[in-house]
Amino acid sequence: MSSSKPPLDDLRIHRTPDPESRFRGWSLIVAGVVLTLACILFWWRMHPGSLAVHTAAARALGSGGERTVLNASGYVTARRAATVSSKVTGKVVEVLIEEGMKVKEGQILARLDDTNVKAGLDVTLAQLESAKSALEETRAQLKQAELEYERIQELVRQHIASQSDLDRAEADAKSLQGRLLRQNRDVTVAERSVELAQRQMEDMVIRAPFAGIVTTKDSQPGEMISPVSAGGGFTRTGIGTIVDMESLEIEIDVNESYINRVTPGQAVEATLDAYPEWKIPCKVIAIIPTADRQKSTVKVRVGFEKLDPRILPEMSVKVSFHDTGEGAPEHFVVVPRNSIHNVDGRDIVFVVQNGRAERRAVTVGAAQENEVTLAAGVSAGERVIVDSPAGLLDGVAVKEPN
Repeated sequence: MSSSKPPLDDLRIHRTPDPESRFRGWSLIVAGVVLTLACILFWWRMHPGSLAVHTAAARALGSGGERTVLNASGYVTARRAATVSSKVTGKVVEVLIEEGMKVKEGQILARLDDTNVKAGLDVTLAQLESAKSALEETRAQLKQAELEYERIQELVRQHIASQSDLDRAEADAKSLQGRLLRQNRDVTVAERSVELAQRQMEDMVIRAPFAGIVTTKDSQPGEMISPVSAGGGFTRTGIGTIVDMESLEIEIDVNESYINRVTPGQAVEATLDAYPEWKIPCKVIAIIPTADRQKSTVKVRVGFEKLDPRILPEMSVKVSFHDTGEGAPEHFVVVPRNSIHNVDGRDIVFVVQNGRAERRAVTVGAAQENEVTLAAGVSAGERVIVDSPAGLLDGVAVKEPN
């Protein structure tokens, strides 16, 4: 008897798909992708691309035994300068100066119209001569009167003349003596009048009050000139301006916060804007003992050790105040101005440390055109980042161009 075998397909186990196991498989795949992305992000954070930056080394303030404690700017001024005018109002007839001319003390600069003054001088001279002539006439009359008085006295002793004749002769002599005294005084007055007229004539000549160089010529022949402003603006108040080049000095307004760094006699190095490579040795002459409340500055006068023809009034100049004493701020350093940033009201710089940007808070001291002095925050020799690129943050990897 034969029995039939079931086919192989009938022996297979048919299973229904489980939804929960399918979800678990997809979850594992998603978790793996997220973990991979996290690893990539973590690696990128630990190894970001380096920013290219430009740096500059912070240098110590000053060199050797002499250090710069303050930088400032000012102008060359003349301690002795004058706009030369006349003592009286008059018309200019001659001007003998030009800009750039050297003049000596007492040299004639210009002349005014002296026609009327000269006529007045002629009158006073004539009056003086008249007074002298009258004096001589009275002196002769007095001599005659004295002789007559002596004769009358002799006649009276001889009883030839009367007492009345003697009294009359005495009165005439005394009268002429009084007239002679008055006329002597008239001559003195006339002489003083002549001196006054001569001074007025001298006032018509304008002379240099001191030796110097003419910097401006303000009047021309035919114009009116006066020691005071008058004539509705049509009257000049000066012939020209003279500057004593031996009195040139530098005038500086120092912020009152830094005036404690300046002392009389202190060494100063000046640099004219016109000659930036020329270092001029100077020294502090005086600190004006008052402050400008509006500008919060104190005026300082600085004198040149040696004058030079290249130094001219009103030139712009930058100065560095030096200090060689024990109190000199050795910890001060100088960095480029464009390395300083103001963040939330504080001054900061970025310093390169181990290939990364390190943010530092700094204390800014004196500042000039391209450099800033730091009192704290950076040491000499450290490299600060200048012209910081966008995206520069604390801890970001940086690289300097070769």
